[in-house]
Amino acid sequence: MFGPTKSLEGVARHAAGQSLAKTLSWPHLIALGVGAIVGTGIYTLVGVGAERAGPAVILAFLICGLVCGCAALAYAEMATMIPAAGSAYTFSYVALGEGIAWVVGWSLILEYSLACSTVAVGWSGYLVGWIESAGVNLPHALLVGPHGGGIVNLPAVAVALAVMGMLIAGTRESATLNIVLVVIKLVALAIFVTFAAPHFDAKNLHPFMPYGFGSEGKHGVMAAAAIVFFAFYGFDAVATSAEETKNPKRDLTIGIIGSMILCTLIYIAVAFSAIGALPFTALANSPEPLALVLRTIGQPVAGHLIALAAILALPSVILVMMYGQSRVFFVMARDGLLPRGLAKVSKRTGAPTLITLLTGISIAVVAGIFRLDEIAELANAGTLLAFIAVGACLIAMRRKAPDAVRLFRSPAPYLVGGLAVAGCLYLMASLPPMTLVRFILWNAIGLAIYFIYGRRRSEAAVEARAKG
Repeated sequence: MFGPTKSLEGVARHAAGQSLAKTLSWPHLIALGVGAIVGTGIYTLVGVGAERAGPAVILAFLICGLVCGCAALAYAEMATMIPAAGSAYTFSYVALGEGIAWVVGWSLILEYSLACSTVAVGWSGYLVGWIESAGVNLPHALLVGPHGGGIVNLPAVAVALAVMGMLIAGTRESATLNIVLVVIKLVALAIFVTFAAPHFDAKNLHPFMPYGFGSEGKHGVMAAAAIVFFAFYGFDAVATSAEETKNPKRDLTIGIIGSMILCTLIYIAVAFSAIGALPFTALANSPEPLALVLRTIGQPVAGHLIALAAILALPSVILVMMYGQSRVFFVMARDGLLPRGLAKVSKRTGAPTLITLLTGISIAVVAGIFRLDEIAELANAGTLLAFIAVGACLIAMRRKAPDAVRLFRSPAPYLVGGLAVAGCLYLMASLPPMTLVRFILWNAIGLAIYFIYGRRRSEAAVEARAKG
């Protein structure tokens, strides 16, 4: 083990004023998962994936779905066994030790922050394009940060702060609104498939794998998979809601596995329709591949509707990611690895207002000022590490506590956990080298904070010293 661990009983014990209210049921959880998964990824990454893998981007989505499916089974067992906030961070604390848990939690903070900020900037682009297409010119200085010759990306800041306000208003209220936004996104994607599928041409699938399977340079199926993996974020955020779930056995299992299966089917249908309707060279690196397909096949009105749906519904991705980060941050503070004063819960809403406020402001600052295109893949690295940790936790807990109560039991746990670990390691190795260097640097900073501050102040370390 790497440092002290939490007991299964200790995970559920919290000081007064530091327990989250149980307000969520399975429809909220499926919507949380789909809300985060179906977003910027499917709207934009079909084009990026097509540039890297050709028509085999369909296979890249399938590979990511299978790897994430194994991770989802591991998450479902761990979340129902340990129904506490924090997801992969908390699981790692129980199964692998505090040091590993810190690295996982620190990586999740990176993942959620960059994902939120990236989607906020993407939303800003959709909104500005929509407004300017109506002939309204907006001041450039307020649409981009200093890197683009402006002052601040004001729409990105505004949407981040608006989502923060929704989360502060209460978890149930924001989750219910998220259901509405998810329905809008699913209807828009259904419209796309309905219009694009009749234009399917088998010739567009040949050659199916022009750059091969591996990740030679920036091309190949696995190179595409390492990027489109971004499109599968989200179901892990469902696990962060475990402590706020009314019926963990039923709701978490349905929420995690249900959202993963539903989104994989949606992605394959959308990618198959897009690649079948247009040659992959036309889609390659398009910032709006779905709208491009609809315009090319003579459906400009449907293309505008797709863009409008993105404007209306992409904030749901920010909502779920910001929710996930605030919960991980909250639990790390509650455990003493970060200042405990941050782990305060509002008496009115039962939500961690101070943590949510700090999270929202930091995301708004990053979205408004910093250039994210060169570091967005860092979010993938953080998620992959979390998935690797949960696969390892599944195996470790089957050995460490074989008789513990498991409300959901993964089939073939050693195979499922092993495939989750191996698949995510392969995807991580397929990321650009500089992304991995930056990820190592981020965690080096995190470990320095841990050894300077958190290691001696953590609740587990204090209890261990008290026991002698």
